Amino acid sequence: MDFLKNLLASVMGFFIACTIILFSIILIAFFVGQEEEIEVKTNSVLKLSLEAVVKDYAPKATDPISEILGQNEDFIGLNAIATAIENAKYDANIKGISLETKAVSAGLTQVKSIREALTSFKESGKFIFAHGDFYGQKEYYLSSVADSVFVSPLGEVEFKGLAFETLFFKDFQDKYGMKMEVIRHGKYKSAVEPYLENKMSDSNRLQLKELIDSIWDDVLTGVSEEREVTKETLNHIADNLLGRSAELAKENHLVDGVIYKDAYDAKITNLLGGKFSTISLTDYIKTGKGAKFNSSPNKIAVIYAQGEIIYGRGDENYVGQEMIIEALKKARNKESIKAVVLRVNSPGGSALASDLIWRELELTKAEKPLIVSMGDLAASGGYYIACNADKIVAEPSTITGSIGVYGIVPNISEFSENIGIHSDRVATNKGGSYSAFQPMNAAYYKVTKEGVDKVYHSFVSKVAKGRNMTFEEAHELAQGRVWTGTQALQNGLVDELGGLERAMEIAATAAGLSDYRTVNYPSYEKDFKETLKGIPFIKSEASLLKEWVGTANFQLFKKLQDLKTAMGMQARLPFVYELK
Repeated sequence: MDFLKNLLASVMGFFIACTIILFSIILIAFFVGQEEEIEVKTNSVLKLSLEAVVKDYAPKATDPISEILGQNEDFIGLNAIATAIENAKYDANIKGISLETKAVSAGLTQVKSIREALTSFKESGKFIFAHGDFYGQKEYYLSSVADSVFVSPLGEVEFKGLAFETLFFKDFQDKYGMKMEVIRHGKYKSAVEPYLENKMSDSNRLQLKELIDSIWDDVLTGVSEEREVTKETLNHIADNLLGRSAELAKENHLVDGVIYKDAYDAKITNLLGGKFSTISLTDYIKTGKGAKFNSSPNKIAVIYAQGEIIYGRGDENYVGQEMIIEALKKARNKESIKAVVLRVNSPGGSALASDLIWRELELTKAEKPLIVSMGDLAASGGYYIACNADKIVAEPSTITGSIGVYGIVPNISEFSENIGIHSDRVATNKGGSYSAFQPMNAAYYKVTKEGVDKVYHSFVSKVAKGRNMTFEEAHELAQGRVWTGTQALQNGLVDELGGLERAMEIAATAAGLSDYRTVNYPSYEKDFKETLKGIPFIKSEASLLKEWVGTANFQLFKKLQDLKTAMGMQARLPFVYELK
């Protein structure tokens, strides 16, 4: 009897769920039909807030369900932003741009690319104003490109320079008996240093200091040129926190005025000679202004490798060799595609997946010009897949290099012994497998170290071949050390400084093209099940966790998850980097 009751309840539940889903789809279809068309009105101002996560490549789902659920609003593509600003430059209805940033979710090189697009926009003679209740360093770096910068009376401009901070766990491991067993190659591979020491090694301190000095100099250069304040003065401002109040920020020429938002709007009204309309960047892109239209039969494929490198399929957040290899084969086999640009924005990851992608790039380069464009990160595995290109283009603040390999495995043998948990085992052979409940033996360490050394030798050999160096020259630049794009240009790891547009120009020249259009790969297609994850009662654990703990804390959790699920030897950036 209970069985029949449970069966009946299950059947009823199934039909109720189907009814709810069907009803939701009907409602979605209704709302899509009722949605008003977005119009760019005359005398409009384009508003840029950039609160959505900026990705180098952010393809949108085209189904109405995703649109209604707002899944397309979680992120925005850098290419769409730059194109929209370029289109606004020639749009008679757009009279200017208002930068109203609060929390820019973009990397430093992405911000620089947007600044360059805004600089080009100003050539039209149209204005760019900026207003903020307060400015973080990244938000100010972007807003400093404006003709005039304003801040609210109780606001501030955070301008304090850059710093890296690392936590060390050696004493914690020794005290509690929980530790990471480390096998590495390269004296600069500092990803594992926190498990071995209680402070930075001299070599790690040196590379990090040189790194942030180079990045900071690039920020200073951009602000100095736009605000007409010398770098020396800007460093003085940073040393003494002279943007810590609105009045100090104005006194030190970081901003042009201290006013509330209503007074800011009044300034734009006066400038335009009357009432104006605003249109958000996302709405402007929805009108079709985020895409370039070109009917040229010649194409350049732009293949985006963004995120950590994993062994497997991959998606818009992770670089998987399967998806990248598919994209490269399509680009190689289509006659209309004359050249390939690989856009790398990755801290690295799986050495095996990186090597498989490298091989497919070798096959592609043999048939068509291959140019690499580096974003914020092209380090470790990210450099592995870039090193064999015909030309490599990086931004000055790109973090690259980190040519090294390491492996870490957890060991809690001492901890388990201390709390009375003991491990014993039998095996058919001497090799056996590693156990976190027993100390790492010399034989296992030796075999693993051989694997690390082999991958390192393969990595350096590929760099030497791709960059026309001897093995010794490549090794001198390797050992896990990281470089900025500016430093990499000086030591031969990249060929030129510039952005994605410059890489495409080089690709076009190499292919002998005077006219071309771009096609983006990979194609990220979501099935119906993935789309339904956006509905509140079908959300994934990750979505719920992000809502509960906040975006910043979720990113920390995600880093731990990535470390836990990493398979095989890792060629990965030795730290988490973000400009704040």
